[in-house]
Amino acid sequence: MAAPVPLRSDFDAEGLRALAKCARDPAQTRRLLTLSAIYAGGSRSAAAALGGVGLQTVRDWVVAFNASGPDGLIGGKAPGARPRLNAEQQEEVLRALVEQGPMPAAHGVVRWRLVDLAQILFEDYSVLVSEQTLSRVLRSMGYRKLSARARHHAQDPDAIPVFTKLSPPAWRRSRRLSAAS
Repeated sequence: MAAPVPLRSDFDAEGLRALAKCARDPAQTRRLLTLSAIYAGGSRSAAAALGGVGLQTVRDWVVAFNASGPDGLIGGKAPGARPRLNAEQQEEVLRALVEQGPMPAAHGVVRWRLVDLAQILFEDYSVLVSEQTLSRVLRSMGYRKLSARARHHAQDPDAIPVFTKLSPPAWRRSRRLSAAS
């Protein structure tokens, strides 16, 4: 078994406990108290049990603590996967496609759907993007889904006012009460 990663020497158990009392992040507090148990002479297995984690996690905390001090133990948001569409593709390629619109002869559609845009990005630029991701990217670029109100193909605009119902107003002015009553 490999030797454990040593902790930095500029901190001690009491100092870490004092930092844990002042910490605002509960996860950082738990990590500081776990590392203070190691500084106090406890085993790493006991410290892992105290922190409610495994030995590998304690090792990761020690590495982060050695690199950045107590601030390295603040839990941050994971960066996530690298975007499949880089900024250049989003701005130049995708914006140009949406602004220009489809050419029915070349693209075979009269309006863009997400599936059509995803297919063009895959065929022309070898970028495989899901419809959900493409929707999120387009929304962040300021585009919104617009859909026209459905209308029957044989609808007569002149006949609409004939069928519009005019109802009397639901409220009426009440009669004035006489001063005698």
